Amino acid sequence: MAVASKKSAAKKSSNSDANVAPHWHAQAREIQKYGTVIADMPHPLSAETRTKMVRQLNQLLADSIVMRDMYKKHHWQVSGPTFYQLHLLFDKHYEEQTEIVDTIAERVQLLGGVTIAMGGDVAKITKIAAPPLGKEEVPVQISRLLEAHKIVIQSCLDLSEAADDAGDHGTNDLVVSDVLRPNELQSWFIGQHLVEMPLILNS
Repeated sequence: MAVASKKSAAKKSSNSDANVAPHWHAQAREIQKYGTVIADMPHPLSAETRTKMVRQLNQLLADSIVMRDMYKKHHWQVSGPTFYQLHLLFDKHYEEQTEIVDTIAERVQLLGGVTIAMGGDVAKITKIAAPPLGKEEVPVQISRLLEAHKIVIQSCLDLSEAADDAGDHGTNDLVVSDVLRPNELQSWFIGQHLVEMPLILNS
């Protein structure tokens, strides 16, 4: 009886060890394809309408991800007399863009879609030109950001109009309040750094 008990205990110990091992080689097919929406869900908007909104939201999301990352790049690489001010401003805008990215992504998921997420996928569809790997002068950094803001702002205007026409008031409100207005404000803030203004005006 004692021998049988030892074997049983040993077997139990072995099973216990196997159960706590991480199953980290899991592979499976995608559970939802990118570009699709869940057809049957408790939302009054039709699947066709939600598909159109998700497509445009994902474009806005991709461009916002690039904008966010460009702000962090310039935060790290900025130099010159205005280093301190721009170093802090770029990082502040980066944090705000991070919030914008998350807000757009949640809207995509709420409508039953699949968010674009990985950098390689984002690079394939973004409308914003990629900066070089190296460091650029401050006016060029700011000019790139202003061009990016212009693209995002135009996308917001187009999407808000399309959402309004489709009766998607949630997307319309989000795009105008949470994406358009912050981008307009950020564009204004950084654009003022390109105004040629002497420190002292001659009387």
